Amino acid sequence: MISPACVLDVQDLHVSFSTEEGTVPVLKGLSYSLAKGKVLAVVGESGSGKTVHALSLLRLLPPTAHIDSGKILFDGKDLVSLSPSSLRKLRGARISMIFQDPMSSLNPVLTIGEQLTETILAHRKISKLRAKALAVRLLKKVGIADAAKRYDQYPFQFSGGMCQRVMIAMALALEPDVLIADEPTTALDVTIQAQILRLIKELQAQAGMSAVFITHNLALVADVADEVLVLYGGLCMEQAPVHTIFEKPLHPYTQGLLHSLVSIRQKADFLPAIPGNPPVPGQECPGCPFAPRCPRALKKCFKERPPLFEQDGHKVACWLLEEKA
Repeated sequence: MISPACVLDVQDLHVSFSTEEGTVPVLKGLSYSLAKGKVLAVVGESGSGKTVHALSLLRLLPPTAHIDSGKILFDGKDLVSLSPSSLRKLRGARISMIFQDPMSSLNPVLTIGEQLTETILAHRKISKLRAKALAVRLLKKVGIADAAKRYDQYPFQFSGGMCQRVMIAMALALEPDVLIADEPTTALDVTIQAQILRLIKELQAQAGMSAVFITHNLALVADVADEVLVLYGGLCMEQAPVHTIFEKPLHPYTQGLLHSLVSIRQKADFLPAIPGNPPVPGQECPGCPFAPRCPRALKKCFKERPPLFEQDGHKVACWLLEEKA
């Protein structure tokens, strides 16, 4: 039974890729619930499955990828089994996504204005004139100077950061119930980052919008998220409210990520880093995927995959928690 306050519920999601060497699992049973008006930050190193998870939510995976099992429940509907026509009605209108690479997400032969108004007109029965006025207003909101002139220009006339702002405007155009943001502020300077985050927070306050925020920037997480999910090797390592993650991280991987944060007071010649490399997709790992890099790994960690131990809303997949209990 899904809580009425839950807007998105991911249940035991398994996603894999078909390759010449065989099937490669990428997500291995991911589960979480997103409450209305809240922001869930999904963090982890490259290759942990963050973007694959985001694309799975809207069934935008490449042809070689497939959802093997699990459910993605939104408004009582399972997006995994939803028809393509029903999905099209949801995408952009009720669930929107800011993609990681803006330069390849915009059509080079259409003007910025055409692409923005196309999104609006696909879901709203308004005149082209009103759609244009809304598009220009959105461009101003995301910090595009001289928006009326920029409306008629093409993507090649925009910098990477400006293209990212256009993608953000497109995703926020219809004030969706859920925003999926995949590294949305990577190409932006600090001032514009703050402006975009302010805009997202305004929409949350006005319309109760929820968001799944995917990022490498842990400092950004502290400012924007209500809850944090730490992903590694396609598995959830730890999930907790944001203040708990920063004040009392329990998983050795989460602790390693936080120790790697840069501080202006840091005087060491080298930044702390987690030794070793993330697991290669498809590599067999019967136990915890982080065990080969973990400084506190037990023999059991290499043989058995730990479940998510839960206490007071803090979930941790680590055998060390069982040892303490």
